[in-house]
Amino acid sequence: MPLLAMLFVGAELSGLLHGLGLAPIPIAICLLGGAVFAAVQHAEVLAHRIGQPFGSLILALAVTVIEVSLIISVLLGGAEGADQVARDTVYAAVMLVLNGIVGLSLVLGGLKHREQTFQIDSASATLAVLGTLSVFTLVMPNFTKATIGASYTPLQLFVVGFSSIILYGVFLFVQTVRHRDRFVDGDELVTPSHAPTPPRAVALAGLLLVVALLSVIGIAEFLSLPLEQAISGAHLERSLVGVVIAAIVLMPEGLSALRAARQNRLQSSINMALGSALASTGLTIPTVAAVSLFTGRTLVLGLGQEDTALLLLTLFISSQTLGTGRTTLLQGFVHLVILAVFLVLAAVP
Repeated sequence: MPLLAMLFVGAELSGLLHGLGLAPIPIAICLLGGAVFAAVQHAEVLAHRIGQPFGSLILALAVTVIEVSLIISVLLGGAEGADQVARDTVYAAVMLVLNGIVGLSLVLGGLKHREQTFQIDSASATLAVLGTLSVFTLVMPNFTKATIGASYTPLQLFVVGFSSIILYGVFLFVQTVRHRDRFVDGDELVTPSHAPTPPRAVALAGLLLVVALLSVIGIAEFLSLPLEQAISGAHLERSLVGVVIAAIVLMPEGLSALRAARQNRLQSSINMALGSALASTGLTIPTVAAVSLFTGRTLVLGLGQEDTALLLLTLFISSQTLGTGRTTLLQGFVHLVILAVFLVLAAVP
């Protein structure tokens, strides 16, 4: 499937699909879904080989590469509303992860296993960093006095971007080196649950993961113009573009997290979910900020009042959900209700 998707991207880049109208769009959608499923499969092979939390980290970083590429392509395109795409995408990623992926994981896991457990220290640490970066990025620009509107000055943007990189780097050090035991299930450190994967299979999975992710980027860019036209034609908010971009790039991570929750591996599920949101905020914004500073383009980062309220509500409820080390169906449904309200307000503010 990744190879078929890359052939489609190659045909588009060479101009073979020009003049065919809407005919390639259904094919592109099918190949996009297939490439996402393939990325999940190959990422899980790598995770199976190297163990947690490194497996979750690989997928989170791979997903962030897709997100950054799509945002920069839209930003440099200079279309109307391009200066808001980074904000809309990062905000949507945080909301989809904390309410969609986490909520659905808790519901699926609760239906099958009644009650699930995880390590509080890891979830609390990740959520603390995610909350800090989210407020710095999406809330504080509305309250600065140096600029008019929801943006930072170049100096403020540099400081926030650099601080995000530092904080994310320290988190990775804690997660993978200093306190790695707090981010894995207790029995995995003693007796790994995975058998060794042949080196040849690992190398092939790594290669095909790269191919799958590149094909997702190419097909998503191909579909971006029809998507914007469809949203405009339906008279919906342009912020839906960010929601769709976030949904596409989070599909590999989300599917892996849901599968882990159903297998009663909630620790891995939470690592994947929160790790993707943290990578999205901690890496996407600094990268886009660097592009903005280099090209002189303005970034609109501050959220509106209703979105700010939903973000703060989500962070508060997430701290309650992940602050006990045990989860049930009720907590999952609370997150899914918040997700439903977010999606409705994204389309009709």
